[in-house]
Amino acid sequence: MPPNRGRAEWTDYALLDAGDGRRLERFGVQVVDRPLPTATGVRRDWASWRSATVRFDAGRGWQATAGAILEPDDPSDEVGPWPVVIEGLQMELRLTDSGGLGIYPEQRLNIGWLERQIAARTGVTGQPAVLNLFAHTGLLTLAAARAGASVAHVDASKGAVEWARRNATLSGLGDRSIRWLVDDAAGFVARERRRGRRYDGLVLDPPSFGRAGRRQWKLADELPGLLAACRAVLAEDAFVLLTAHTTGLGGSDLADALREAFDDDEPPTVDRLALDAESGVGLELGWSVRRPG
Repeated sequence: MPPNRGRAEWTDYALLDAGDGRRLERFGVQVVDRPLPTATGVRRDWASWRSATVRFDAGRGWQATAGAILEPDDPSDEVGPWPVVIEGLQMELRLTDSGGLGIYPEQRLNIGWLERQIAARTGVTGQPAVLNLFAHTGLLTLAAARAGASVAHVDASKGAVEWARRNATLSGLGDRSIRWLVDDAAGFVARERRRGRRYDGLVLDPPSFGRAGRRQWKLADELPGLLAACRAVLAEDAFVLLTAHTTGLGGSDLADALREAFDDDEPPTVDRLALDAESGVGLELGWSVRRPG
């Protein structure tokens, strides 16, 4: 299972270096230094770390450096939202309290595959319907909508859904067929089954841990049941894109869960989500499992 690697051809993004539990990335005008526990190697380009414009540390939050790019005439000296373009889609980035920015750059590796799956179905059965669960700020939703699909974008965070809608507007896709839904993934799928809805494709990027109402949610425990529920609202030949960033599940675990849920004879395609740094360091960020349908 060779890594699915992303390099620096996306001009608004570059992984500059990683190691010692941190990663250094350029997102448009900002160079971001933030933690990554799986970056266990040694940094190779120490000089590049001096170019960081913002840095995140647990307990201290975000700190802007002297080189931070601020909004014009902003008296707060805080780094405000800024845009990046990925595969022709404009995304708004923000410094969040958790250390995130509103984008997972490794997901760009799945955009082409997703668009090809939709293109293969467009016009055959009408407009393909895609269900995107844990849809975050909408990168894959926008890719699917741009390719011609109607999309149900589902996330439990109202803020994330509003952020995704802003990204749709920024990308010129605000008028596309997208349902913006603030909802629990499992609860939404159960209601869709009762409504008799069916989808031609599923995009699933669940967190490692979370909450479902008052109940703790752990991907390793919940994934088989969630996949089984999703199958009930999918067409027989539906494609599935399952990605996970947890260290508790390997690619073979995800593939086994997907194959069992769909009772497939053929195994899905499994790739590592990985990025190559300009310094030569390789960074592994999870797994991508694809059922072409």
